[in-house]
Amino acid sequence: MVTADLYIRVSTDEQAEKGYSQRDQDERLRKYCLHSNITVGQVIYEDHSAKSFKRPAWIKYLSEIKKKSNKSSLVLFTKWDRFSRNAGDAYQMISLLQKNGINPQAIEQPLDMAVPENKLMLAIYLASPEVENDRRALNVFHGMRKAKKEGRMMGTAPYGYINRSMEDGTKYVAVKEPEAANLIWAFNEIAKGCTPAEHVRVQMNKREGKGLARNTFITAMRNAVYCGKIYIGQYKQEEAYYIKGKHEPLITESLFRKVQDVLERNKKGERPGGKVLCNEHFPLRGLLTCPLCGNNLTGSGSKGHSKIYYYYHCTKKCSFRYKSETVNDLFEKELTKFEFSPALKDILKKLLINNYKSFTGGIDEKRKSVSRQIDLINERVSKARDLYLSDKLDEDDYREIKSSGKLEADKLEEELGYLVSETKAYDIQTRLDSALNAVSNISKRYKQGDMETKRMIASSIYPKKLEFDGTVFRTAEMNVIAKYIYLSNRGLINKKNRHQIVENFDVGCVSASGFEPETVCLEGRCSIQLSYAPIE
Repeated sequence: MVTADLYIRVSTDEQAEKGYSQRDQDERLRKYCLHSNITVGQVIYEDHSAKSFKRPAWIKYLSEIKKKSNKSSLVLFTKWDRFSRNAGDAYQMISLLQKNGINPQAIEQPLDMAVPENKLMLAIYLASPEVENDRRALNVFHGMRKAKKEGRMMGTAPYGYINRSMEDGTKYVAVKEPEAANLIWAFNEIAKGCTPAEHVRVQMNKREGKGLARNTFITAMRNAVYCGKIYIGQYKQEEAYYIKGKHEPLITESLFRKVQDVLERNKKGERPGGKVLCNEHFPLRGLLTCPLCGNNLTGSGSKGHSKIYYYYHCTKKCSFRYKSETVNDLFEKELTKFEFSPALKDILKKLLINNYKSFTGGIDEKRKSVSRQIDLINERVSKARDLYLSDKLDEDDYREIKSSGKLEADKLEEELGYLVSETKAYDIQTRLDSALNAVSNISKRYKQGDMETKRMIASSIYPKKLEFDGTVFRTAEMNVIAKYIYLSNRGLINKKNRHQIVENFDVGCVSASGFEPETVCLEGRCSIQLSYAPIE
C-alpha cells in the first residue's frame, strides 16, 4: 500500500479565511487518502509564508527524507499554492523530492508529472498565486506611498508618538508623553555639541518613561518625522523628497538641522566625543587623544594597597597613561588664562555685535529674495488664470501651471519660514552681557561645576580634541573668542592697533540662536601649547 505524508500549511493572514484552516485541510486530505486506499504517514503542520521554502517544519521534513528515514512515496497537499507561491523555487523543490523518491501532488489540482504537457498546467498553478501576491504587494505599496504623500505617518508610530483611532475608525498619530518630552530634551542636548550622543541617551533613559537602545536612539536623532516631515523614497523616475506631515512635530526644523550637523561632525571626529561620563575623576575623558597612536584616551582606576589610583590612558597597547589628578589640576590652572578684564569685555562685545549684524544682514537679503520669488510665482499663476477665464489658455495647461506654481511656492514658503525663525528678534545686548559675565570667571565655574558643566566648558573652548603627551597639550583648533582672550592676556596684541583688529577680525560663524556660553559656535584656527611641570 502507498504511504503519503500530508503537508498542511497556512500563513498567518490566511488562518481566518474560509477554506484555509488547518483542520479543514487535514479533513480533506485524510478523506482523499481513505478513498484512494493510501496510508497516512506523518502530518506536517506549517504556519509560514509560501514565498520561499525557508519554513521550519518543511526544513525539518527535508532533513528526514534525506536521511532515508522516511518511507513515504508521496507528499500530499490540497492545492499547489499550499506547496509554493514561487514558481522558480517550486520546480527546484519538486526535482529535489523526486530524487529522494517522493512525488508531490495536490489533491484538488492533480497532475501526472510523467505527461510533459502537464508541466504547462503546473506553471499556471504556481504562477497564479505568485502573480496574486505580487499584485497585492504592489497595491499595498502604492497605497502606502499615496498616504505618505498626503502627509500621513505609516506603520507603527516611532518613539514619542502613539497610534490612535477616532470614533469613525480614522487612524492618526498622536504625541505620547513622557517619551516626547524625553526626545525634545535629547535633541536640545545634542545640539549643544558638548556631550556625546551615547551619554545623552543614557541620561534620557534615566528620565521618566521608556528608554531607547543605542542604534534606535541614533536612528531617532536622524528621523525627520520629529520635525514634522515625511520622507518619500525614490521610485522609478520620481526622486526622493520630504513633505510636511499631518502629525504634530516635536522640534523645529532649525533644531533638527543643528543636531544633524553635530552628529556628522562627531562621525568625522571633528567634535569632542567619548564614552559615557560616569566617574568624577575623568571630566576630560573623550576630549583627550593619545600622542603615540592618536586614539582617544579613556580613564580607569587601579587599586593600590590603601586607595584607588586613577589614570587617563590609551585604549591600545601603546601603554601611554598619566595620573588623572595631575591632568585635571593642570586643566583648571590653564583655564585661568582665559579670564579677562572689564576693558576687554567691552572690546569683545563690540566685536560680537558687529559680527551678529553682518550675519543677520545676509539672512535679511535672502529672505527678501525668497519673498520676491514667491510674488513672481503668484503673479504668473494669476496671469494664467486670467488667460484661462478669457479662453486664451487650455484647461490642462492652466492646471499644470497652477500645480507647478503651488509646488514651487510651498518649497519657498518653507524656506522663508526657516529664514524668518533665524532672524527672530533677540535682546542681543542682554544676551551678550550674560554670556560675557559667565566667561569672565570661566575657571571658577569649571571648578564648582558638575560633570556636565565641566565638559561643556572644555568642549566650548576646544571644538576639537586635545592631544596630551604628559608635558604639553596641543590642539588643532581653539574657539576664536577664547583665542583672542588668551592672546590678549599674554600681551601679544599691540594696544595701539587693538581697535583696528576689533573692526577687521574675522570671527567666523556665529549662530543666530543666541550667545549663551554653551551654544556659542565661534570657530577659528590656532596652534597653542599649554606647558607645565608634571607632578610626580
